[in-house]
Amino acid sequence: MDGVPGGYPGEEILFKIILEVASPLTAAWPHFTIAGMHRIDRSRIAILFVLVAGITALHYLTTIQYAQFHDIYRRLYYLPIVLGGLWFGLRGGIGVALAVSLLYLPHVVLQWGHHPLTEVEQYLEILLYNVIGGLTGLLSQRERLQKERYQQAARILEENYAKLRQQADQILEIEEQLRRADRLSALGELSAGMAHEIRNPLGSIRGTAEILRDGMAVDDPRSEFAAILIREVDRLNRVVQDFLEFARPGETGRSPVDLNQLLQELLLLTRQPTRSGGVAVDFAPGSIPLVQADSEQLRQAFLNLILNALQAMPDGGTLQIASRSDGETVSIEFRDSGGGIPAANLSRIFNPFFTTRSEGTGLGLAITHRIVQGHGGRIEVASQPGVGTLFTLTFPALATG
Repeated sequence: MDGVPGGYPGEEILFKIILEVASPLTAAWPHFTIAGMHRIDRSRIAILFVLVAGITALHYLTTIQYAQFHDIYRRLYYLPIVLGGLWFGLRGGIGVALAVSLLYLPHVVLQWGHHPLTEVEQYLEILLYNVIGGLTGLLSQRERLQKERYQQAARILEENYAKLRQQADQILEIEEQLRRADRLSALGELSAGMAHEIRNPLGSIRGTAEILRDGMAVDDPRSEFAAILIREVDRLNRVVQDFLEFARPGETGRSPVDLNQLLQELLLLTRQPTRSGGVAVDFAPGSIPLVQADSEQLRQAFLNLILNALQAMPDGGTLQIASRSDGETVSIEFRDSGGGIPAANLSRIFNPFFTTRSEGTGLGLAITHRIVQGHGGRIEVASQPGVGTLFTLTFPALATG
């Protein structure tokens, strides 16, 4: 037989006998069967099998005249025994040791039986195989269990850290919402008082300016100043109106509202400014349930976002509006192709009076944010400079049944 040392004529037959003896031994251990391959590494089992079979073949195919070689071979058995214990724990160490013992025992009985002293030494070697296999497997198994406990503890610590971090982020977000709510509440109370005090004199100023303008000739240079005065009074009146909208109480009469229908009405209302501004509107209404809401407040919130998108696209562009639902919530998206919002401003856009436009009051998005939160929803913004901005409004769906 090629590649197998020895000098027996029937060495090929003997090698086949060894393989037949090894087969039932491997079948006796569940961890060594095909059914248990999902829990162990097949390549390691193959290595152990090749080592044990190879060393056993060397024993049986080498004559006893070469005693020094047999001493080397029987000590080579420790290699698969230790590997079995390290790789597969207690069962692996004992299993390989028993397999080696059963394969090596016939060799001791048949070939060394007429050497009593040597035979006793080899029996002790067989006993030592099992002791070494058991100890190696036990220590390896304990180390593996300890390692698994450490890994499990590390996973638990990592999960707890992730939960704590998430809770900390939620606390920070809630604190920010509370601070914003305090600012909005204080501003609302201040706005309500100031607005009523300012609108009355504004009405008187505008009326006087109209009288002065009507009493002048059309070509009189002073009539232009009167017109400027009227326009500025109107602008100041719009600011006051924003204050009043901002100070309006959140709880009003609510009823089931179809957001798709509400958006359709708003798009019809804003058709002229969108066309004149060169903005193409793409509305993709989804199948959504009703929401319990104040339709006038939501109309104001949606209108603020549409006008904000138009102002972000002075040279024209595309406004995409879409509605969708997951059954429990309803989401409305407003996506424009404007210049986008710098990352440094994203956290401030809902603050009252924050604006990047010289003519803006900085209350439009603050009012929208307050309206959405007052309906138990949330508003999120994502923006990329040079690409555009996406506002996502999410409301709880009206429960059916």
